[in-house]
Amino acid sequence: MRAVTFEELGGPEVLQVVDLPEPQPGPGEVAIEVSWAGVNFADAKARSVGYRVDAFPFHPGLEVSGTVRALGEGVTGLSVGQHVFAMLNGKGYAETVVARAATTFAVPEALDLRDAAALGTVLATGYGMLHDVGRVREGDTVLIQGAAGGVGTVTGQLARAAGAGRVLGVVSRPEKAAYAKEFGYDEILVGEDFDEQALRATDGRGVDLALDPVGGESWRRSVAALARFGRAICFGNASDADAWSIGMADLAVRGLSVSGFSILGLAATDPARLRVLTETAFREAERAGITIPVTGEFPLERAGEAQTLLESRTSTGKLLLKLR
Repeated sequence: MRAVTFEELGGPEVLQVVDLPEPQPGPGEVAIEVSWAGVNFADAKARSVGYRVDAFPFHPGLEVSGTVRALGEGVTGLSVGQHVFAMLNGKGYAETVVARAATTFAVPEALDLRDAAALGTVLATGYGMLHDVGRVREGDTVLIQGAAGGVGTVTGQLARAAGAGRVLGVVSRPEKAAYAKEFGYDEILVGEDFDEQALRATDGRGVDLALDPVGGESWRRSVAALARFGRAICFGNASDADAWSIGMADLAVRGLSVSGFSILGLAATDPARLRVLTETAFREAERAGITIPVTGEFPLERAGEAQTLLESRTSTGKLLLKLR
């Protein structure tokens, strides 16, 4: 089978397509013939700075959709030939993958495999942040960074479906604003001073919930945009900035709460909770008609091109690798 690998850190040119033996499932595992693989910023960070890379050669890819080829010992609830979506800890850029049954999910009948690959991880991420961590309430004002990206387009719709009073999005470039506005947002803020814009948009009150995948200065500004008793969630560090700490004195005056979320961390430490979250999120997507645009499809040998586009910060929606 063909798969993407790299043996050193660097630019997209270090990615290679190689032939490997077909993997076989062990106990509690599922072999999947991959139709689509998601392209995520974490994949590009693995290649460029070694994010979650423990040894070389390394095989990137964190999410796939496809058809069950074989079941390992002890696997129940899945069957050969079934359409599934799976979250992985690498090795997703391949024609066949082995996934833990605990993080493999049946694709709802309303979704095809392309939609499942596009929605799966970002849908679970957005739903988990809004409901499990952020505890969004009807009438809340929600601020979402990266509104034109995969997580952003889905989470804007999820916030609207949850009854948010106002949904504000943040994009890095003016040309992304009109695109993002189509996905549940009342207003799109552009630029680094989005905290000041958010305060103006709320007549100085601030937002009830802010979601930030950028870190660094962006995270500081997300916290600054909060209303009294507001909640901020950091779910990434795309800026590669040093960790930021905040003290009791900074939070207590306005009764603020700050927290974090990692879908990969949840998958690694509590797959049972991940299953509940993901299946609930899929049902909500069906109920509310939540969609995500796939704005780029690439063959396996062009995985580097897909990552380059993602790193340029000019892409919108979701990028996928098409395997079958």
